[in-house]
Amino acid sequence: MSRYAEPMARLIEELKKLPGVGTKSAQRFAFHILRGSDADAKALAEAVEGLKNSLRLCSICNNVTDVDPCVYCASPARNQRLVCVVEEPTSIAAVERTRGYMGVYHVLHGTLSPLHGVGPDQLRAAGLVKRVEAGEIDEVILATSPTLEGEATASWLASALKSTPVRITRIATGVPAGSDIEYADEVTMARAMEGRREL
Repeated sequence: MSRYAEPMARLIEELKKLPGVGTKSAQRFAFHILRGSDADAKALAEAVEGLKNSLRLCSICNNVTDVDPCVYCASPARNQRLVCVVEEPTSIAAVERTRGYMGVYHVLHGTLSPLHGVGPDQLRAAGLVKRVEAGEIDEVILATSPTLEGEATASWLASALKSTPVRITRIATGVPAGSDIEYADEVTMARAMEGRREL
């Protein structure tokens, strides 16, 4: 097995911590950085440092932002009384791609997962509950993933907000557009049947 100089080995180990990056990819990235110019390497290092130094969580919705409140919470064009609850900041992009949602967001930064030690106290839901109880919200859309953890989180949140006058809805799940019904599993097909609507 070939051994690398300590700085190269350290960079490879750090790159391997990125999601989806294995040893071979980390080595390719590290050698690409080494072959690149000093200016490119410095720009990359400054971008990473700037990311960590400049970004924080929005004080209202917990989205990752460089301004507080974030662009969604501060926008007068968005319906501040309609809140879409998502698991991670990356989920906001998926909702925004629809170009049909004009409300705001609330980011939980995870889902309930007792096996991984994540309970209600580890989720960032307190701000949402406080806003609902203050009467600032008319509808909460639970847009967690249709996984076991996502469903458990949506169920827990619905239960936590049940005594409030807010309308609680759940995103529809079922057969994805462009797919063949023949290949849908029984849970997906059951959800599609339950979520059917009149035409």
